[in-house]
Amino acid sequence: MEKSQILKNLDKLNTPKILVIGDFAIDEMVFGQTERISREAPVLILQHSETKIILGTASNAANNISSINGGKVGAIGVLGDDYYGGVLIKTLNEHKINTDFMVVDKTRKTTTKTRISGSCSQSITQQIVRIDRQTKEPISPEIEAKIIENIERAVPMYDGVILSDYHLGCLTENVIRAAISAAKKHGKIIVADIQKDMEKYKGVTAITPNQPDTEKFLGYFIKDEETLKRAGADLSRKLDLEYTLITRGEKGMVLFENTAKTDMKAKDAANEACRAECEAKSEPLMATVPAFNKKEVFDVTGAGDTVVAAFTLALCAKMSAKEAMVIGNLAASIVIRQFGCHTTNLEELKTELNNIKEI
Repeated sequence: MEKSQILKNLDKLNTPKILVIGDFAIDEMVFGQTERISREAPVLILQHSETKIILGTASNAANNISSINGGKVGAIGVLGDDYYGGVLIKTLNEHKINTDFMVVDKTRKTTTKTRISGSCSQSITQQIVRIDRQTKEPISPEIEAKIIENIERAVPMYDGVILSDYHLGCLTENVIRAAISAAKKHGKIIVADIQKDMEKYKGVTAITPNQPDTEKFLGYFIKDEETLKRAGADLSRKLDLEYTLITRGEKGMVLFENTAKTDMKAKDAANEACRAECEAKSEPLMATVPAFNKKEVFDVTGAGDTVVAAFTLALCAKMSAKEAMVIGNLAASIVIRQFGCHTTNLEELKTELNNIKEI
């Protein structure tokens, strides 16, 4: 791949509109200065200094897209009829994420992770306690029906779909099937960012798992190039994928292209001769990219959301899957230099790509 060609194509990321479906949440970061030990109990008293609201889980994927393409992103998920539900919608809107298709469920809590951190003049800021507010049970049939209705209405308005599964109950099997069906009906790319239960996502365009989750699903370790190729072939076949992007930490990323699927799309799928020719190609093509700037890693939190956001944008911008992998890798290399969930943008991507000697 020519770096100059990828650099030239980066502006195309500004065009596609992406719909994110999944488990939306916020991270509430509460900071304070330690004052003294309470007389009521042997606990610290913090003098509150500030509270930050950060978009996490599927919210982070949507935020990464918005940061790159200028707000051409929509959200479908559930929130509670509570204080933090209002905070979630307000924060998503502030980041130019369309919330018209979000669904309120009065029986659920808005997923919120509150981290309380303190510091004193002689120490750095440290987390003291974390409070999780969430409902993990699957959504009710009534809420599920509303989500599916919104999917059918929203998918035609977007160029691509991301399914962001954090196993918090929104992505039921019916919701997943409805999203895949709607994407295929309208000719949209659909990418799943998943950690487990991968069999539920059979038929999506692509998945972006990390290596440990891939190994758990397949039941064997990836220890050399032979087992890596086997993993790509197994995932492509089992889940009927066009592309499989496995993130491998400091080893970079590996992309598998199921030529039997991509060739079928390029030709007349109804032609039996073409079908036989495509199905005869059983080995997916493999391409790799090294980890960029791996010596500057501070926090990998949310990096997977960044990868799926940039990778999907690039695919929807009609860039090659290899270019999409490079851009996903590039975006992740930027956000992991910061603590917590962060985003990147087109200008940072251009600068970073210029600084890389070779791909």
